[in-house]
Amino acid sequence: MPTHAAEPRELRILLVEDSAEDAELMIDQMREAGIHGRFQRVESEVELQQALAAGVPDIVLSDLSMPGFTGFEALHLVRRVDPELPFIFVSGTMGEASALAALRHGANDYIIKHQPARLPSAVLRAVGDAQAVRERRRVETELMRAQRLESLSLLAAGLSHDLRNILQPLLIMPELLKARTEDKQLHHMADVIAECGRRGHEMAESMLSFVRGSRKASEHIRIQHLFDAVALLLRSTLPASVQLKVEVDDPSRSVDANYTELQQVLLNLALNAVQAMPEGGSLFLRARAEGQTLCVEVEDEGIGMDAQTLEQLFSPFFTTKPNGTGLGLMSCKRIVEGCGGSIAVRSAVGQGTLFVLRLPLAVESAATEPAERQTTAMTLGNGQQILVVDGEATRLSLLGNALSSQSYQMHLVSDGAAALRWMQCQAMPAMVIVDGGPRCLAASHLLAEMAALGYAGPALVLCEDTVAASALAALPGRVRLLPKPLEMQQVFQAVAQGLAGT
Repeated sequence: MPTHAAEPRELRILLVEDSAEDAELMIDQMREAGIHGRFQRVESEVELQQALAAGVPDIVLSDLSMPGFTGFEALHLVRRVDPELPFIFVSGTMGEASALAALRHGANDYIIKHQPARLPSAVLRAVGDAQAVRERRRVETELMRAQRLESLSLLAAGLSHDLRNILQPLLIMPELLKARTEDKQLHHMADVIAECGRRGHEMAESMLSFVRGSRKASEHIRIQHLFDAVALLLRSTLPASVQLKVEVDDPSRSVDANYTELQQVLLNLALNAVQAMPEGGSLFLRARAEGQTLCVEVEDEGIGMDAQTLEQLFSPFFTTKPNGTGLGLMSCKRIVEGCGGSIAVRSAVGQGTLFVLRLPLAVESAATEPAERQTTAMTLGNGQQILVVDGEATRLSLLGNALSSQSYQMHLVSDGAAALRWMQCQAMPAMVIVDGGPRCLAASHLLAEMAALGYAGPALVLCEDTVAASALAALPGRVRLLPKPLEMQQVFQAVAQGLAGT
């Protein structure tokens, strides 16, 4: 396999230079050395600020002495914008003392103008070193996140046993309390306590099964009954300024899911909604059928969220609450996707928030059981090795956990380079799953590189719904597109079909 250089195909190079002739000489020197780039020259502090505001370049080359503006001032300005942006002095007046001062102030290198032969290699080295630093920090960040998740898993495993013991009285005392009184209000309070005990006990079991990598079996859930249980729990905690409104188009609508987990999702979303309405308002729980999908909505009239918050909403450990863990919404997303559904959110500052859960409607009648058995049989693996390439850590982890639970052997990497290195060192996988990006361009290139290494197996390319079907023709080999957001049952089916060659 050919070895590619580490530098980008096209660099954005910013020159701080008052002499147009000297700038052209530097540009010619770099182009002759094979550096492809977009070059921009500035010669004043104002122009440099404007250039940096328009977009941070890959490297800055600066003269030392210019009329009304010095190279050291340029260096300080660049370092305020990006402390790690490569910066090289290229000057005809730089003595040894100035060169040492430049390095002490944070320059990466210095070049003498009348000895420019070292300029191209210095540029490539500085850019490569900066990229390596950024990549190392990205990997360190992902590692720290993984370690935190692992620590939480260990903590959850230890707590689940103790929680079940602590919650046991909540499953016993309510019935004893109801037997000793005819007070309807106390009976209602006992029902709330019993429901909390059952929910807490099952959540502890669910937490332990999640740590072990398995999900609890699903059950037939009537959405009206689920809403009634959620409303029972909420009404005892709702402030007087918040009104709960429940709307179900058909009480007989059902879904197949784990009751406790789905109840946990609705309670989590509802309690977040209450906290988002400090001045009060209405909290809506709605359910309606849309074809073969049950659309469940949790809507509030609260303070809403801005675009930046929405973008990070389902990221691990992201929270806007002073004492929040940043795991609640990520857990909700995992549960909904584990049911074969999806979760989306719409919000605007001052206009409230709407969460929309889309779940497959349960199939009524006796035909349900054979269909479930057929799906289970089709999606179970036999230890086949699957390579997943996805730069989004949360989705990568979810895919790994979900497919591991189906008896596949998983290898997870965050970029194409790591995938190719793994293929060179290990046996070829039975299947690859690749995040294709908005237009599948990255996937097309990566799959072509894999084919060059000898991979001829099936591939799944994760893509946006807006990707045209014609994009499939550009992908080499046995490839099929899988739309995002992912629905786990569709993933299981696509993997099984791909491995079966159908």
